[in-house]
Amino acid sequence: MPRGIHKGAVDGAPTESVLVLHSDAGGRSGVWECTPGRFASSRDGDSELMHFVAGRGTITSADGTVHDIRPGVVLVAPDGWRGTWNIRETVRKIYTIWTAPTTTPTTTGEPS
Repeated sequence: MPRGIHKGAVDGAPTESVLVLHSDAGGRSGVWECTPGRFASSRDGDSELMHFVAGRGTITSADGTVHDIRPGVVLVAPDGWRGTWNIRETVRKIYTIWTAPTTTPTTTGEPS
């Protein structure tokens, strides 16, 4: 289902499409596609696992780390992640996004 031009577009007209395969209170999974362009992105309150099945480009994290996008690449963007996508050839990924925990996990067996 087309969603239009990515809201963080800074170069070109990267147009998104998404097919949600599952969604519940804990998160969602599906297929996402985006045409060439460059856009800012962030994860706020959730984390994402991405498995790229088509396309080419790069994702540059805020810390300067550059990740190649190509078929077979798997990446995780944790809660709080920030970066920029630069898509050179239409990208398709399978994704799972899960909601970040609202409480801090405790360590078992150690006094607090």
